[in-house]
Amino acid sequence: MSDRVEGPISPVLREVGTYPFARLGDAKRRVQARGMELIDFGVGDPREPTAPVIQAALTAGVRQTMEYPKAVGLPELRAVIAGWVDRRFGVVLDPDTEIVPTLGSKEAIFSLAQVVVDPGAGKDLVAVTEPGYPVPARGARFAGAQVVTMALTEDHGFLPDLDGITPETWRRLALFWVNYPNNPTGAVAPLAFYERLGSLAAQYGFWIASDEAYSELMFGDDAPVSALQAVDRSHIVVINTLSKRSSMTGYRSGFVAGPVGLIAALKLYRPTVGTAPQEFVQRAAIAAWSDEEHVAEARARYRTKRAILVEVLHAKGLRIAGSVAGMYLWVHTPDGTSSEAYAEQLLEQGIVVAPGTFLGAAGEGFIRLALVPTIDDCRRAAAILREVL
Repeated sequence: MSDRVEGPISPVLREVGTYPFARLGDAKRRVQARGMELIDFGVGDPREPTAPVIQAALTAGVRQTMEYPKAVGLPELRAVIAGWVDRRFGVVLDPDTEIVPTLGSKEAIFSLAQVVVDPGAGKDLVAVTEPGYPVPARGARFAGAQVVTMALTEDHGFLPDLDGITPETWRRLALFWVNYPNNPTGAVAPLAFYERLGSLAAQYGFWIASDEAYSELMFGDDAPVSALQAVDRSHIVVINTLSKRSSMTGYRSGFVAGPVGLIAALKLYRPTVGTAPQEFVQRAAIAAWSDEEHVAEARARYRTKRAILVEVLHAKGLRIAGSVAGMYLWVHTPDGTSSEAYAEQLLEQGIVVAPGTFLGAAGEGFIRLALVPTIDDCRRAAAILREVL
């Protein structure tokens, strides 16, 4: 933050500093100022057209007079989400007591710690995985929690090492964040992992928060499982979103699903912070969760993009780790080259990638490519990489 700010500022805000991907924007502008045309794999913001059926529902949802949206969401939307969860995962949820719509997933991820961290009761720790999405850790810090970082390594299948956690840490945990398919590694978690973590959560009394934003984007034939499929989901909270599944990042629409008590707490908290989705967005979300054709089409496009880039990366001797689902390629940098240095080299050639360290210190030695440019742009990028690597 700027030192020129006058007046009191949160010390946590000063400590967490600039959001990592804001730095990427600064670097892009510097290169663009020299006239370089960029192909941007840096940020996971899909550029696929939103399906016409969703756009039509959004437009039809606008009325001449619209009141404040309710924090509990439209009952029709909750019912459609419950139906989708049942069809996709075989899990039956009560739409009135186990689901709450959200303004995308980011706000829900950030604020969950505000609802569950309780230092007075000894529940003052939040576990997050690294490399990973920075928002869970930032939300925990602003909630006054201490953050426990769990390294995700290739030799452990990019799963957190649950055996490395001490009983004292388990007892102090309020929240344990997981994210599969994983950003950035593209790894998936087996149901057995959720079963074991669910058993530990029941034993020690903490919440498992599963960020499943990429659940519908798989590169192979096997669909990723959900934490909701665990036998004991009494301590499991799942967050999903239409941002990646339906290319609706700008719409901001998602949901939280979890046990009745936790959802009741969220319904108590959320009116205070005013994060209820607009009604017309909820109408669009009803259309999105009801349709699978546009998702299948998007999935096919991501598979095509992946194949184009994997071919040239392999041909140039770059090793890809994980990357079996989601919308990212997690790529080893050449030996001895740091993540940021390699990202800078590619940027100078017009290829924007995210240094692995933007996702945490454990991301050193990797770069992340978000498969968001068009197929034609991916082909152009492959030609550049074939020439310069």
